[in-house]
Formats: sequence, C-alpha cells, structure tokens
Amino acid sequence: MRKFNTSISGYNKDEVNAFVNQVVKEYESMLIKLKNRDEEIKKLASRLDHYEGMESALNKAMLVAEDSSNKIRQLAKDEANIIIENAKKNASRIVNDSLIKAERVDMEADQLKRRLKIYKARIKQVVEEQLEMVNDIDQIEY
Repeated sequence: MRKFNTSISGYNKDEVNAFVNQVVKEYESMLIKLKNRDEEIKKLASRLDHYEGMESALNKAMLVAEDSSNKIRQLAKDEANIIIENAKKNASRIVNDSLIKAERVDMEADQLKRRLKIYKARIKQVVEEQLEMVNDIDQIEY
C-alpha cells in the first residue's frame, strides 16, 4: 500500500493526483486487457462450438458409416449364403442327372448285351442251318 506525504491541508495533492492517474491508467489497461480477453474467450468459445459441431457431425458420419458397413457386411453374408445354397442345389441336381444318365447307360449296355446274345444265337443258328445244308448236299447222290 502506498503512503502519501502530508501537507498543511492534508495529503499532498500532487502525489495523490499522480497516484490516482496511475491507478486510472492501470485500471484502463486492465479494462482493455479484460475486453481483449473477453473477445478472445468469445472467439475461442465460438471456435469450440464450431469444433463441437464438427465433432458431432463426424460422430454421426461415423455412426452412419458403421451402420452402412454392417449392412453391407450382412448383405454380403446373405448373398454368400444364397450362392452356397444355389451351388448345393446345382450340385445335387448335377449328381442326380449324372446318376440318371449312368443308369440309362447301364440299361443301354444291358440291352446291347442281350441283342448281342440274340445276334450270336441267330448267327449260330444260320451257320448250323448252312452246315446242315452242306451235310445234306453230301448225302445227295449223283
């Protein structure tokens, strides 16, 4: 605390006035600093609001992206399951078709074997008849 010299009518007016002027200057300087700080606080608060808005928007975008990613992943799994099911059905159909064709080929082979036996029997019969005819020619007298 500052002490003032005293004079006849009280404190020395020049010292008091100088002190008051100094206090006023410091007060004005502090007011300017406070105003500047208030402005800076407002700017920072505005920037903070802006960044908080950006953060909120980014969070929403991330949630949307995550949701989209999950949906795409699920769609891919579903599509893969459908493809697998179709492949299984096609494989079953192909196997069944192959079994049916194999059965047909077996039946045709059996039928060809029977025809071959019949053909052999007929040829054998014809050959035997021809042999009999040859034998009969030998018995004819001239």
